[in-house]
Amino acid sequence: MSRQLIVIMGSGETSPTMVGVHKEVVARAGGGRAVLLDAPYGFQENAAAISAKARAYFARSVGLDVDVDGGLAALRRASWVFSGPGSPTYALERWRGEVETALRDHLRAGRAAIVFASAAACTLGRLTVPVYEIYKAGAPARWTPGLDVLRTLGLDVAVVPHYDNAEGGTHDTRYCYLGERRLSAMERDLPPGVAVLGVDEHTAVIVDGATVEVRGRGAMTVRRQGESVAVPSGEALALDELRALVKGGGTAVRRRPSERPPERDAAAPEIALKDIVLACRERFEEGGAAAKVEAILRIEAAVAEWGADTEEDEGTEWARTIMRGMIVRLGEAAADPPGGPDPLAAAVPALVGVRDELRREARYRLADRLRDALAEGGVELRDTPTGTRWHRTEHERPADDGAPSP
Repeated sequence: MSRQLIVIMGSGETSPTMVGVHKEVVARAGGGRAVLLDAPYGFQENAAAISAKARAYFARSVGLDVDVDGGLAALRRASWVFSGPGSPTYALERWRGEVETALRDHLRAGRAAIVFASAAACTLGRLTVPVYEIYKAGAPARWTPGLDVLRTLGLDVAVVPHYDNAEGGTHDTRYCYLGERRLSAMERDLPPGVAVLGVDEHTAVIVDGATVEVRGRGAMTVRRQGESVAVPSGEALALDELRALVKGGGTAVRRRPSERPPERDAAAPEIALKDIVLACRERFEEGGAAAKVEAILRIEAAVAEWGADTEEDEGTEWARTIMRGMIVRLGEAAADPPGGPDPLAAAVPALVGVRDELRREARYRLADRLRDALAEGGVELRDTPTGTRWHRTEHERPADDGAPSP
């Protein structure tokens, strides 16, 4: 590779939504050694587990064998460099000096593709959001010096990932958990000529030579003193146009469809785990027995798809909680059906089949949760040599009331 190639992801870097982007960038990089920089989360007790999940994601979903760190020599020999979640300031402390120089040299000479997301993305600009200190520890809203790697491309910016974050619910967590009030205050402290470069969640900005492309489900935003210009997913602009936006050269940007549309990966959803779960919950509430079972199975499949995402540990647990509640309600309905034919008679055998499949895949923890949730709803499962049988515990029903699962 002999051209400048850098990717900035707002989030979702190890989720199904970014699989297509990763595959495309790896192809553009042309092969060679792939390195994961683990510094942003290196202080966490589960750092080894995060690295293992990331390596498994890239191996399974992207077909890429990734080395974890390996030191400065490995970084200098790499043709693809990735880093993601954690603390921006912790990463900065470990990257200043030789790592910082190596990253800048890679970009300047076009020797390696740099793929930085989430916390790592924060470090790329002239200034960095110390998000842990501000959002989690209550420190005053302020900037801290970044690596300024993007100055190599003529971009004098502060990168803000998670730009459209909405996790706060009742409070504003946009702009990497800063919210409008804090970001507005911090903008007044930006040096002249420095702009905010925002990247939405599950969105990637690919700077490849003289072209800037936006991929994913959101947008890239250039913000100067509260005034914003957004470039949505699927559109592209010249790097010179982006430089002009950053410098405040007006808000009119000639935007066009990307000339290099990504290869569509049918297995990669365009919506996030939370959106999938909420849609399934709505389908569960409004649909009949078949729709309810389908909603539960879709959540289970989504949890499996998103299990490798290093930022979705809490999200997958929340999804499992929602799914468990649905199963309990199904069990309760099966245990005490209204008069007439049982409308959910086929639901429990279907869930028994799901549990059997989970056990065959050695996913015993989730299989046990499904069994326990059914038990709470009044449906007991019994494993026998001829298969799993179930019966309703709230009524005096014979043990063979249900048929063995397939």
